Amino acid sequence: MPRESAEDVRDAHRVVAALSAAFSEKVVGQEHLRESLLIGLLTGGHVLLESVPGLAKTTAARVIAESIDGQFRRIQCTPDLLPSDIVGTQIYDASSGSFVTQLGPVHANVVLLDEINRSSAKTQSAMLEAMEERQTTIAGTVYPIPEPFLVVATQNPVDQEGTYALSEAQTDRFLIKEIVRYPSPEQEVEVMIRRDAGLYDKDHRTRPVATVEQVRRLQRVARDVYMSRELMLYAGQLVAVTREPAKYLPAQVARMVDYGASPRATIALCTAARALAVLAGRDHVLPSDVADVAHRVLQHRLILGFEAASAGVTADVVIDAALRAVRVP
Repeated sequence: MPRESAEDVRDAHRVVAALSAAFSEKVVGQEHLRESLLIGLLTGGHVLLESVPGLAKTTAARVIAESIDGQFRRIQCTPDLLPSDIVGTQIYDASSGSFVTQLGPVHANVVLLDEINRSSAKTQSAMLEAMEERQTTIAGTVYPIPEPFLVVATQNPVDQEGTYALSEAQTDRFLIKEIVRYPSPEQEVEVMIRRDAGLYDKDHRTRPVATVEQVRRLQRVARDVYMSRELMLYAGQLVAVTREPAKYLPAQVARMVDYGASPRATIALCTAARALAVLAGRDHVLPSDVADVAHRVLQHRLILGFEAASAGVTADVVIDAALRAVRVP
């Protein structure tokens, strides 16, 4: 990698360190969540979060937006939410006797889709189209979405009554999926201390430590991080194992898999691994970077059968087996 690119990575690491510190000022613990959100920010990918309510998902997304001095919008998904409520619509202006365009909340730098699986399939499709195309079309006119653009969608794994599960094609559009865990008792005490100190008051915004232009530069740096052909092949082999599990995995694991991951998973593995290298201050990808993001990239892309559900086997079991099956370069 050219020397100037390595210097760019060091500059990027300093900005990322400032973003991490700003995140930790508001969100206690949740280091894995912080890393996943920063990977999404650096890659221009989107993040799917799964957890029960109350684990600081909204706070985390808001802090990321405020720390880059970007626009933040939160959309509470409900069954009656319409596509126009998200992308925008035209409204009649009686004073001028004409229609004017009102852009929807998706036109922001960081958008939180709270409980995305409670919106209808039609509304989900409208949002996911905006995520992929980075634009919306209202009355035949195309409106670009601001860059950087990060969508953080949440799902509650417990209460599934009245929900519309995301299709496999839609979940495949998310770069990574993060399962948010409960904090420790000590971390919950720290949350209470910070709340008593007023750190979570509405008027206590996170101080910006970067700009959206700096984030755009970070994304360019992340794209240029060196990744050897051997590591790209390593990522491809991990994905290939999920498509032919009977050929590579133990029989008791292989029979749990109905469908493996798509080629988009290989791209996501390489993209996320490059971003992880930037977070570590490196200008090159290590095998451990690919392994570290494997669960987050693959777990929502594997389709397991009924036997897996009945036996309580999760995608993580299959991914662990795939990591053991593929030789590390």
